[in-house]
Amino acid sequence: MTPNTETIDAANARTPLTTLARSLGIATTFIIPALLLRFSGIQATPVLSLVIYGAAVIGASFLLAWAAEAAQIDVSGGLAIAVLALIAVLPEYAVDLYYAFTAGHNPAYVQYAAANMTGSNRLLMGIGWPVVVLIAVAVARKATGKAARALDLEPSNRVELGFLLIAGVAAFLIPATGQIHLIFGIALLAWFGCYLYKLSRGDVEEPDLIGAAAALGKLPDHARRVTVVAMLIVAAAVILACAKPFANSLIDAGTQLGIDKFLLVQWLAPLASEAPEFIIAIIFAARGKGTAAIATLISSKVNQWTLLVGSLPLAHLLGGGGPALVLDSRQIEEMLLTATQTLMGIALILALRFHRFSAWALLALFVVQFPITSTTGRLTLCGIYAVIALAALIVNRQHILPTLSAPFAPSTRRHGAHPRPRGKHPHPAANPGH
Repeated sequence: MTPNTETIDAANARTPLTTLARSLGIATTFIIPALLLRFSGIQATPVLSLVIYGAAVIGASFLLAWAAEAAQIDVSGGLAIAVLALIAVLPEYAVDLYYAFTAGHNPAYVQYAAANMTGSNRLLMGIGWPVVVLIAVAVARKATGKAARALDLEPSNRVELGFLLIAGVAAFLIPATGQIHLIFGIALLAWFGCYLYKLSRGDVEEPDLIGAAAALGKLPDHARRVTVVAMLIVAAAVILACAKPFANSLIDAGTQLGIDKFLLVQWLAPLASEAPEFIIAIIFAARGKGTAAIATLISSKVNQWTLLVGSLPLAHLLGGGGPALVLDSRQIEEMLLTATQTLMGIALILALRFHRFSAWALLALFVVQFPITSTTGRLTLCGIYAVIALAALIVNRQHILPTLSAPFAPSTRRHGAHPRPRGKHPHPAANPGH
């Protein structure tokens, strides 16, 4: 072996460690100030607390995302997948479950539990889905030189759509009854369990990793497993330590700044917790892996619409409340908006093709909601979502039955050993036709 070859090999060997060390260092700089503030007894202003704890949530979310990605190499079996899923969604749910738990003995917090849940769901479908599709289509157009109009999904993605469609239709019971009842919550949790079981029974593909997760994946088996477990434990501990002060600082900062506290809780907290997943999905789409990226976000929507919503009445009960999380008129409107948006998003892609105009429609309707503050305006927007959903269901009517039956089919292919599939998909991701 020549000296030059030895130098190249040494550099290649150091690259994963360098990437991992740099990534961990950046995440740690976001986390440490929050831990110092949390345990030192120092009193900071609400706005400063919001910034510090929000940064820690983002940093810990990245740790969880990297570790969960790399864990796909080793994790198998339904129980392991369930545990990994609960850890992976912790950043999104910790704040919301705190609000729901507190609402059990302080009814004023019910509005915040509903706000955070509806905000996280609408952000995912209103920004996450369309942005990833538009980027994927643009990348495919650049790569092929042809006008790409749609992103094709994998046949296996019909399973996620089936679970989401059934849960999405059932969720209309919430605005219809004005509450999230414990029995309904248990049913959603059971449906989420069926989802995990379904994925655990499918064929496993080698995960496709990028960035820090790829660096973790290149470590020796023992070192990788120890590092992944340590990252999961540290990140989960940080999330649990920061969830309460972050949640309270959102409310206090709203008071200090004169901003609607409901809106802060609805949009800022989910944006902080979901940022890492959005960034990873965008990177996948920018690298020509748009199908893998949107599959990840579709699966995340299943998690939110089943696990998150189903957990709220249970947290409310454990906090000293009754068997139902009762919503006021504003929260019912927000829930109806979220349910109709969900139905529209599913209906548009039942044919397993995510058209560019569908992405623009979801994005435009998401943006247009912000200046709408009246009940009439919100109900009108619900009507627009519903009309588009109905039209899409008619156009894609031949795909409704296959989608509804997909969760009950004998087997499915899943990508990696994680309930959020991040597998390898054929390229180009976007289809220029139709």
